Amino acid sequence: MNRLKKLYCRAFQTVFKIALPFLPYRNPKIIGQADQLSELFVKKKCTRVLIVTDPGIAKLGLTRDLERTLTENGIFYVVYDKTDANPTTANVEEALELYHAEFCEAIIGFGGGSSMDCAKAVGARAAKPKQSLAKMKGILRVHGRLPLLIAVPTTAGTGSETTLACVIVDAKTRHKYVINDFCLIPRYAVLDPNVTLSLPPFVTATTGMDALTHAVEAYIGNTTTRGTRKQSEQAVKLIFENLDEAYTNGKNVKARRNMLHAFYYVGCAFTKSYVGYVHAVAHSLGGQYNVPHGLANAVLLPVVLEEYGSCVYGKLARLAVVAGVADENATEEAAAKAFIQAIKDMKKRFGIGDTIPEIWKEDIPKMAHYADKEANPLYPVPVLMDAKELERFYYKVLQK
Repeated sequence: MNRLKKLYCRAFQTVFKIALPFLPYRNPKIIGQADQLSELFVKKKCTRVLIVTDPGIAKLGLTRDLERTLTENGIFYVVYDKTDANPTTANVEEALELYHAEFCEAIIGFGGGSSMDCAKAVGARAAKPKQSLAKMKGILRVHGRLPLLIAVPTTAGTGSETTLACVIVDAKTRHKYVINDFCLIPRYAVLDPNVTLSLPPFVTATTGMDALTHAVEAYIGNTTTRGTRKQSEQAVKLIFENLDEAYTNGKNVKARRNMLHAFYYVGCAFTKSYVGYVHAVAHSLGGQYNVPHGLANAVLLPVVLEEYGSCVYGKLARLAVVAGVADENATEEAAAKAFIQAIKDMKKRFGIGDTIPEIWKEDIPKMAHYADKEANPLYPVPVLMDAKELERFYYKVLQK
């Protein structure tokens, strides 16, 4: 990256860091069980609800208990269950049409980050009916009060239940972009481990590593605070202590609950400290090929960390101690490398490979361009890279 662009990026990031204490961040109120939502709707005098989910969640029947309790309490609901793995503008418009047709007053995003992001985007379009999603991309361009928005995470991966962001794919161009605004933070987050018990092991693994990616990128960036570092450390500790158990014994409620709380912590952290190039590259892969976001993050995380090199050794060494994979007396380099190796070992245990088979060489410059536009100047990464430099990550995970 040329010097002028570097100066611009760092200046932009510094301004945001200085402004952090003055921005209207808030954490969603936590609800412990999905069946408690009926009480909330009665209290809010809300009688018609749109549930946004995906085909996999619908097939597993994870919304049935919620649907039953809504019916028992006289609350009308309608379900949109066609959300893609990477939600598109077409998904949003279909769900929005259903929202208006059924005169809904509240929106529940039920599922992984895709469902929650779709629900957020539906809320944004409901609040600003004359504004397209494309015109909302970027920072603070929604400026509206959304309908009552509730997130019910089932994967403990994306942290969308706590963040001000939603990620959407343009259905025509396949360009994947981020919309950031404080009004997108859900009012309530339901951290109910019972809705995660039926998740398949591989989904549990990839979404758990998605959570780890968020935690690490929030931690190693240049706009961390004492609070966000503590939240990231809490998340990393919980992930290393619980993800293997949740993967091998999906019915372990304690492990599932701890994973939900892990990502609640890191969701709060990266809302303020942001993410980095792992996410930017993963988003471009999701937009171009519909690669599941958690899987892309898992493959890319150790590759990007190794590329950053010695400038992240100090922070990774602290995470290594927190995760229990290195001793406090180890050198920073040794501990940092032990942490990266622990991530690689975790991937291997979960059957996650080192490549993204979908990548075509001719698509790499375009995807790198999109990653550059997403990340720079917003993401406070340890090492700045332009589109040409970002191309190396695609080649590193290209199937030979």
